[in-house]
Amino acid sequence: MGAEAATGEAWGDITPDAARRLVVAAVEAFAERGYHATTTRDIAGRAGMSPAALYIHYKTKEELLYQISKVGHLRSLAMLAGSRDAPGTAGERLAEAVRAFVRWHAEHHTTGRVVQYELGALAPDHYREIVALRRQTEEAIRSIIEDGVAAGEFDVPDLSGTTLAVLSLCIDVARWFNPKGHRTPDEVGTLYAGLVLRMVRGAEAGGEAA
Repeated sequence: MGAEAATGEAWGDITPDAARRLVVAAVEAFAERGYHATTTRDIAGRAGMSPAALYIHYKTKEELLYQISKVGHLRSLAMLAGSRDAPGTAGERLAEAVRAFVRWHAEHHTTGRVVQYELGALAPDHYREIVALRRQTEEAIRSIIEDGVAAGEFDVPDLSGTTLAVLSLCIDVARWFNPKGHRTPDEVGTLYAGLVLRMVRGAEAGGEAA
């Protein structure tokens, strides 16, 4: 778990280096202990800094969580919007969206757990901002599914419910993925893309399976 966050690859845009180290340390601590059980002293210690040094870059522990959550949600939105706007059929675009989203949650499972499951700890103004980003992310998937229904590719009687189901499948990978397991992130992404396509193609997919 720590090895993934320790690379800091997901946080390359955060500067200066000390601020980035604090974010990486916070991801590790929040994922391991939970937001509420983690102290600023825990985070500073993991970053090799004093608690006083932390406050130079982040006023509160919540501000660190907000930074982590904002970066994660912006990347999710960019990823799914890119698939939505790509050329190709709705099936091809939905498969690519699911593959990419699942792969990210597997490769960055530690970060994913914090981004997706500590939302309730955000301050009200930050919470509203992140929820708005989540709605845009949801809309990107819903738009692809709507395109598929309009083109006759998909058989989806409940657009909202199906969109939620697709996103839930992808996000939950961060909860259970084990890098020492027998499936790679790419393999899980490909598996889930196939499962989602079978879901949205309804009776047609079921007929093929039979």
